[in-house]
Amino acid sequence: MLMRTDPFREMDRIVQQLSGASGTWSKPSVMPMDAYRQGDEYVIAFDLPGVSSDAIDIDVERNMLTVKAERRPSGKSDGVQMELSERPLGVFSRQIMLADTLDTEHIQADYDAGVLTLRIPIAERAKPRKITIGSESGRKQISG
Repeated sequence: MLMRTDPFREMDRIVQQLSGASGTWSKPSVMPMDAYRQGDEYVIAFDLPGVSSDAIDIDVERNMLTVKAERRPSGKSDGVQMELSERPLGVFSRQIMLADTLDTEHIQADYDAGVLTLRIPIAERAKPRKITIGSESGRKQISG
């Protein structure tokens, strides 16, 4: 048997259960994430511990990025009596509006150790570029 040593954690768990915090397809829970720029790409990392990679769905429509994942209960055999269940189950989702300056055609997704990492390159048209200045003598005059 497991001993409960943190009464506040238990109260939080009960409040989550009573409020229906487990996500459903119609009302998913939010997954935590970090987003940052690294060189010429944006990186978004989602925490999805305990989710198998085949239960993750990533979609981009226009500039809307949608990530959905489902953490299913682990297969339990007959005769198993659950003593403690704190890990949230259900559906998790996050929608992010991406800027026009990102190249959504070349998003890379990796999943390792419960973290989904998306790398979105910055579009070539959004990168800074040098503009050369021409001289007046180098231009042709058109006469009409």
